[in-house]
Amino acid sequence: MEFKKILNPVDGSSHSVNSTRYVIDLAKKFDSHIVLLHCHARFPVVLSEPYFQQAIDEIMKSSEELVKPFEEMLEKAGVSFEARILEGTPGTQISDAARIEKVDLIVMGSRGVSDFAGLFLGSVAHQVLNKAECPVFITK
Repeated sequence: MEFKKILNPVDGSSHSVNSTRYVIDLAKKFDSHIVLLHCHARFPVVLSEPYFQQAIDEIMKSSEELVKPFEEMLEKAGVSFEARILEGTPGTQISDAARIEKVDLIVMGSRGVSDFAGLFLGSVAHQVLNKAECPVFITK
């Protein structure tokens, strides 16, 4: 089995930090290219200018700040990667990105920032498991 391209969705949670550690190990073993992915909430559609652009700028700045520590982890590890920031529902966007990018594997955390107590598997991870066309590696 070869994993030439691995998708690593992140949301800033400790689970996504752990998934990035796993993806680094896998990338080193299989000489893989990593696609780091973050999905943010939809842009507000009820705002008019200049507030609409201000909201977009704030969401993008927040997303870029969230992704930066993960980029630094990957750079420090010396693995090949690129980052993507997408708008929309993570459960759908992750699966779609995996298909479009033609990844061989998705490595993601079992739960995200909401981390509802008592859930064995987060709703986003559950959605990705059901929608993805490639293998999904879920980490804690």
